[in-house]
Amino acid sequence: MPIGGIIAYENAVSPSGVGYDIACGNKAIKTNLRASDVRPEISAIMNEIFQNLEFGMGRKNPEPIDDVLFDDPTWKIMPEFEDLKPLARSQLGTIGAGNHYVDLFVDEVDDALWVGIHFGSRGFGHKTCTGFLNLAKNRRFHDRPAREEMHARATVFSLSSPLGNDYFAAMNLAGHYAYAGRDYVGGRVLDILGAASEWEVHNHHNFAWEEEHDGMRCVVVRKGATPAWPGQKCFIGGSMGDISVIAEGVDTPGSKSLLFSTVHGAGRVMSRTKAAGRKRWRKGRMIRKGGAITREQMNEWVTDIGVVLRGADTDEAPQAYKRLKEVLMLHDDALRILHVLKPIGVAMAGPEVRDEFRD
Repeated sequence: MPIGGIIAYENAVSPSGVGYDIACGNKAIKTNLRASDVRPEISAIMNEIFQNLEFGMGRKNPEPIDDVLFDDPTWKIMPEFEDLKPLARSQLGTIGAGNHYVDLFVDEVDDALWVGIHFGSRGFGHKTCTGFLNLAKNRRFHDRPAREEMHARATVFSLSSPLGNDYFAAMNLAGHYAYAGRDYVGGRVLDILGAASEWEVHNHHNFAWEEEHDGMRCVVVRKGATPAWPGQKCFIGGSMGDISVIAEGVDTPGSKSLLFSTVHGAGRVMSRTKAAGRKRWRKGRMIRKGGAITREQMNEWVTDIGVVLRGADTDEAPQAYKRLKEVLMLHDDALRILHVLKPIGVAMAGPEVRDEFRD
C-alpha cells in the first residue's frame, strides 16, 4: 500500500515532486479538555467551527492577518513573485477544499480531546508552483499553467542556478506561510472550544529539505510523505470515518531505507471522480453525473461511528480511502504509534465547491 514518494537529489530540487500544494501539512493539538466535556455540545461546536472558519476554493479571510512573514525579503526575488503577496495576505488562515479539514478527536485511552488540522499554502503555493514551472518552460510566470502530465519527466532545477535558488527560497516561504495558517486555525478552534493547548505536533509534506544521508548532503523531496526522524513526532490522518494517529520515527533499517520518512495519511482507493462522479455547473447550479458513493452511504458510515459531520462531499467519503491501520502495518518497523485518535467531529468544504484541481 504505497503512499507518497521520497527522492533525494544532489544539489537540485524538483518543483514537480514538491507539487502544487506546497507545504501541505498536518497539525494536532492535545487540548486540556476531555471529550466527555464537549460531547453534549458537539453539534453546536461543529456548527460554529464550520460557520466561523473559511472552507472552500478561493476563500478569503474576512479578518486578514498581519504576519511577520510578509516582511520576509524573499518576496522581492522577482516582481512576479511579489505580485502574489496580496493573494497570500487575503487567504492566510483559510482551509481550502479537497481533503483539507478541521477535526475533533478523542483519545479513548484517557478521553483527551484533540484538534486535527490539514491544509497547505492555498492559492499562494499553487501559483508559486505553476509560476516556476512556467519559467522552466520559457513561459511567463503568470501565464496560464502549463500542467504536467502524471507520467511526464519531472522538472528539476539545479540549486547552482538562479532559478533553482529562487524556487527553493519561494518554496521555503510557502512553508512558513502554511505553518502560520495552521497555527491561526488551531488558535481559532481553541477559542471556540474555550480550551488551551497542552501539547502539539506540527509537520508537513509536499516539500524539500536539505539533509544528510549516508554522509552525503542532499535535498530530499517528500511528496505526500512526512519526515519521521528517530524521535520525531508526526500526526498521520486516516479519513472522516477512520482513526488517525500520533507517531514517532525510530532508528531502524526500515526507517533508514525510507530516508526517515513515513506516510502523511491513509491514501485513496478510488479517484475523486470515481467516488463522487463528474460535476458540471449550469447557471450556478451543480449537476452531478455518476459516482460510486452516495451521500447516504457516506452519512451512514460516519453516523455509525459517532462522527458529527459538517460539509464534505462523497469524494472524501471513508469508502474512498484505505484503512489507516492496514497501511501502518506495513510501516511498523519505521514508526512507533503513541496515540490512536478517533474522530468525533469533522468539518470540510461542501459539495458546492468547485474543485479546479486534478486528482
